Amino acid sequence: MMNRRTALTAIAAACTLAAAIPSFAAEPLKVGFVYVGPVGDAGWTYAHDQGRLALEKALGGQVKTTYVENVPEGADSERVIRKLVSEGNKLIFTTSFGYMNATEKVAKSAPGVTFVHATGFKRAKNLGTYESRLYEGSYLNGILAGKMTKSNTLGFVASFPVPEVIRNINAFTLGAQSVNPGIKTKVIWVNSWYDPAKERQAAETLVAQGADVMAQNTDSPATLLVAQEKGVYAFGWDSDMARFAPKAHLTAATNDWSGYYIDTAKAVIAGTWKSDNYHGGLKEGMVKMSRLNAVVPAAAAKLYEEKKAALTAGTFAPFTGPIKDQSGAIRYAAGVRAPEKDVTSMNFYVQGVDGTIPK
Repeated sequence: MMNRRTALTAIAAACTLAAAIPSFAAEPLKVGFVYVGPVGDAGWTYAHDQGRLALEKALGGQVKTTYVENVPEGADSERVIRKLVSEGNKLIFTTSFGYMNATEKVAKSAPGVTFVHATGFKRAKNLGTYESRLYEGSYLNGILAGKMTKSNTLGFVASFPVPEVIRNINAFTLGAQSVNPGIKTKVIWVNSWYDPAKERQAAETLVAQGADVMAQNTDSPATLLVAQEKGVYAFGWDSDMARFAPKAHLTAATNDWSGYYIDTAKAVIAGTWKSDNYHGGLKEGMVKMSRLNAVVPAAAAKLYEEKKAALTAGTFAPFTGPIKDQSGAIRYAAGVRAPEKDVTSMNFYVQGVDGTIPK
């Protein structure tokens, strides 16, 4: 039988051994981001990177993030995504529509990695999709544009003819028509998400064609800079761009991705993540409007705030009939809301938009 001294010696030895064994903390979740443009200080990619930084701040040592910027859509994106997988990233966000096929392809070959693709529609067990209802902000911009225009001609600098952009053009036009039925929207496509030179040229052309309020679905403040130079108005997009053109900037529809990135990472860490198709807008805080320019008249600001409150409460949706397409055909009867699937696959212009959608 072990005596007291022997027992104490054994306990001391066990404690010494336990102290010598290092304790291993859980490895941080490695999270990769793929960006279509430069991070810069404004626009789509900047907003995503602000979300990444918020994720790091919120979860600290539980995550380790990395990003690759200026990744072209197509074959190059597949190479970048595969490299992020090989580097041990277990959660990868691909943040542009053109990454969809590459993301799907890599996801099939890396079942142990969670992929989430922005603005796409292809999903799998380990591949989800997400996007903001930024068209809610575009509708609100349209209300201001309809009130501020003197020429009744609005301009829109557009990137690519994908549903995401088409619905923003339509929402902008419908918002303007809700307060000024006589307006028309001219669209110029630049076939790039980020090309300041092309964006500038498009904006200058729109002003020359009579547009005195302009919107955009591109990533640089070039449109705003032209607006300020020409003495007309414009809107920031994806992030607040007021500092670039304070006289021209009426407001901006901005994306706040932070909550979604934090919640998704938490779910992956906890093992509870499931593939879905997430849509967030003003109600969820994924879409936020920046401060109104003081030049906006009180009556216009009141209409804007009332509609923003209705959108936030969910009592109104931008694509609520009556809505006609360019041919005059009724797409949605009075009071009918377009189903989400129609909004996410939108491929027609509403009445009041000039031109045709490029093929």
